[in-house]
Amino acid sequence: MARQIVLEFDGTEVAFDFSAVDRAKLYGRKRRVPLDRSGQPCTRAALTRDGSVIVRAGMTAQGFFDDAGVWIPNAELVGLDADGRPLPKVESTLGVPVKLEVAAPQDLLDHAVGTLYALVGTPPAALLGRLEAGEIFRFPFNYRADWRGEVAFLVQSTADDMLYALVGKPAPGQWCSLQTMPPPADEQPDDELDFEMF
Repeated sequence: MARQIVLEFDGTEVAFDFSAVDRAKLYGRKRRVPLDRSGQPCTRAALTRDGSVIVRAGMTAQGFFDDAGVWIPNAELVGLDADGRPLPKVESTLGVPVKLEVAAPQDLLDHAVGTLYALVGTPPAALLGRLEAGEIFRFPFNYRADWRGEVAFLVQSTADDMLYALVGKPAPGQWCSLQTMPPPADEQPDDELDFEMF
């Protein structure tokens, strides 16, 4: 059985099946397939910096080469923060009940959404009513165990009445302002060229 997103709202748990929504599902896609001289599809590969190893598609999912060319499997990799300190591992939230919290629209706007999931399930009537009224809820989300947990926002679309989870990471904007205000337009210097001087 596929793992589900399990949400807890007012002491009630509800499980949702989910599927990723992407451009290919919405609009379809075309794909160009390069062929070799015998008409067989080519496979993609890359050379390491020193040109000694060919890395084929899927190989980096198993591990990486360090600068000395030593193979390090993914099981031995650790996440580091900006100061180089090890980060704690964040477990997957799939199949684990996580609490819903009310979120402001600004909370959602302060996140860079990278994944959109369509949810299929029957939420409690109280939750559904609040979603239909336009409320947004947030919950911790991590598809697989790694060192960077993400945040998901539960919303309901007014176009199709579907429930969606928008998954992203914090990306607050930085506001900038001028140190000094420019002078009003009528006081600005006239930089137009006088062609009579040529």
